[in-house]
Amino acid sequence: MSCLSKIGLLALVLALANPVATRAQQAGTSKYKCMIQMTNYMGEGAYIVVSLINPKGAYEKTLYVLGSDKKWYPDLKEWHKALAKKTSNLSAITGASVSGGDRSVTMLDLDPTKIDKGYKLRFESAVEDNKYYVKDLEVPLTAEGLSAKSEGTGYIRYVRFSAN
Repeated sequence: MSCLSKIGLLALVLALANPVATRAQQAGTSKYKCMIQMTNYMGEGAYIVVSLINPKGAYEKTLYVLGSDKKWYPDLKEWHKALAKKTSNLSAITGASVSGGDRSVTMLDLDPTKIDKGYKLRFESAVEDNKYYVKDLEVPLTAEGLSAKSEGTGYIRYVRFSAN
């Protein structure tokens, strides 16, 4: 392949990739790496949903779901009830459930205009034939909250964030 052909191919690839980056920037979100460390519980993998909670305490948006088998979503009772009220489809990213002692690292897209405005990130968890935690962990969506290690109260030992 000639040098000119390689340059043309590179230009085409960059032209096709640029709109994806532009859309992400236009969406007005910032990416945060979210590390969830689980406790050493016994049982099946935990289903965890990460939701944006507005200042009035209502579900605003599902950010991430750990556990891709939809038949278990009703076990996340409060989230599932809030989801049923919405007319839109679930648009969050999903990943595998997380077992006792394991950790999961995911990327969350957070709207920077909601930081320090009274919003929270709720981590709701459930394990088959075990207890359900509606608020395993709630992290204030503040600069301080996103930089601290936050302790869970159920299956989640702690969560840490880092700006990406």
